[in-house]
Amino acid sequence: MAKNYEMVIGLEVHVELKTKSKIFCSCSTEFGAPPNTHCCPVCTGMPGTLPVLNGQVVDYAILAGLATNCKIANYSKQDRKNYFYPDLPKAYQISQYDLPLCEGGWLDIEVGKQSHRIGITRIHIEEDAGKLVHKPGGGTLIDYNRCGVPLIEIVSEPDIRSAEQAVAYVKKLRAIMLYVGVSDCKMNEGSLRCDVNLSVRPKGAEEFGTRTEMKNLNSFNSIARAIDYEYKRQVAAIEAGETIIQETRRFDQNTGKTSSMRKKEDANDYRYFPDPDLPPIITSDEKIAALKATIPPLPDERKAKYMDEYALSAYDAENIVTQKEIADYFELAASKTSHVKLLANLILTEVFRKLPPESTEIPISPEHMAALCTLMGEGRVNSNTAKQVLAMLWENDTDPIALVQEKGLEQISDENKLTEIVNAVLEKNEKSVADYLKGKQKAIMALVGQCMAATKGKGNPVKLQSILMEELEKLKK
Repeated sequence: MAKNYEMVIGLEVHVELKTKSKIFCSCSTEFGAPPNTHCCPVCTGMPGTLPVLNGQVVDYAILAGLATNCKIANYSKQDRKNYFYPDLPKAYQISQYDLPLCEGGWLDIEVGKQSHRIGITRIHIEEDAGKLVHKPGGGTLIDYNRCGVPLIEIVSEPDIRSAEQAVAYVKKLRAIMLYVGVSDCKMNEGSLRCDVNLSVRPKGAEEFGTRTEMKNLNSFNSIARAIDYEYKRQVAAIEAGETIIQETRRFDQNTGKTSSMRKKEDANDYRYFPDPDLPPIITSDEKIAALKATIPPLPDERKAKYMDEYALSAYDAENIVTQKEIADYFELAASKTSHVKLLANLILTEVFRKLPPESTEIPISPEHMAALCTLMGEGRVNSNTAKQVLAMLWENDTDPIALVQEKGLEQISDENKLTEIVNAVLEKNEKSVADYLKGKQKAIMALVGQCMAATKGKGNPVKLQSILMEELEKLKK
């Protein structure tokens, strides 16, 4: 049974760096160009060519390492990783093996309102491979535009124990990369993709099971689905007495299943050795300090600020800071209203519900969102009306104060008027009144609903309920 086992997950996250040129040549890194138009003798591995390291790649990798609490190496080198595959024209990939640029980092994630620390083994630089395009009728084409695009590979410790933790970790990593500006992290374009290494072991066991690797997952949904399926597959195989094979598996988004691709290699199979054409990377402490000084406030720092200054919960603050654009928007709006908790609630509920997947473009100006929250905080509109107004602003951004006045949406708070409405509702709902008088407390909610309907949703719900209780108490006498 699955409940008797636990999954052990380590992630390898590949992040394309947003340099204008490739890692070892001057070819453009622009996405979406016609096939094989952004390549040259260097990135296609023609005989007699020599690579020259793009210095910006090193700077970006150091920034990524500093932002994830890694130690930056003063001395690192580049290695040849040898394997034969059509998308790798040199028959080797320039990467880093035993002396990476960054090591020993960590990230804290929030899942189910609990914090977990995920270790980061290393971050190293490497070149991307080309792209294989499989034709529906058979045959495969190769596009070398991506060959030589600079990557960092962020390798976690096997500290992850659920699909939820894996997704939270990748979301946190993505947020940090966006905050420090090293990548656009467009998962739909492959700028950030993830390899999941997963094994299963009995609960309480210390020894790891045999792992499988699922390659190139490029959405949070795919990561979660692939993990859930592979975990169940491995548990079922173990329960049936089968042996788990160390292999690379493909995840099919249509079926939600994984399938075997090839045997998973070990490091020795790649025959790593230092690249003789590239000198070591020497990084001074002064340069590391200078790069560190450029890092803006990161998600965890912003999270602490929102909890301290605005009294947001850890969970709410975490969800706001995960996307830099959302956090920037929140701070701009928060600076223009004193009702910041209402602002956070609107963003986390209505705004997130309306935003398309992976989008952060809110079509309402921060000033107008702040004004709407002020209307709520001052009691001029209730929460239901605020949702209606937000939906209107989403379609046509305008001054919410003027809109509320124009549409006659301002909340009814006049006690005399509300008392008239309450008494009219009580006269029309004799059964609910009788139920309440008999001790059925649920009847009060039905009456509140009727009162809100009578005001077309504009009644002050707190005052309505208070007046309703007063009038019902009078009927008891």
